[in-house]
Amino acid sequence: MLSVKEMRRLTLYIGILGLMAAFGASAYGQASLRSLDGRSIDVTAQRGKVVVLVVGASWLPLSEKQAAVTTALVKKYAAKPVIFYFVATDAAAARNAVSDAELKQFAAKNKITVPILRDPEGAVVMSKLKVEQVPSFVILDKTGAVSGEPFGGLDPKSDAAIPLSIMIDKLL
Repeated sequence: MLSVKEMRRLTLYIGILGLMAAFGASAYGQASLRSLDGRSIDVTAQRGKVVVLVVGASWLPLSEKQAAVTTALVKKYAAKPVIFYFVATDAAAARNAVSDAELKQFAAKNKITVPILRDPEGAVVMSKLKVEQVPSFVILDKTGAVSGEPFGGLDPKSDAAIPLSIMIDKLL
């Protein structure tokens, strides 16, 4: 049988472990990315809205196709609770690093009008959101959870906006 002192100590340890577990779970659930204006945006914390992550890179030949699909979807869902972000997986510190200014030029050239977030080397989208290839689209439901598999492998000859619209419509 435990003494009162031992019981208090045990209760304190259990409480500390519970706090650590809760903090660890919430930190793991976050998917914060830096915008080009320096803000930190947790893409999984946009409660009540469907979030479409357009995962790409400035060096990808399919970026023009991906940008066109994104533009069509942004227009289609302008009045709906849908948020779009372009997530640039371009390296920030590698030998072929891309600056924020270069990403802004890339966005202007490809008519990308949605906020651009940085995820150097895809650390968040690949590990937390399970993206296996770039370019891809990831759709998060209104609770911030990934909905279905990431949509990747764009075919330049087909309209990716159609299957993506079906996926988004199911969540609205």
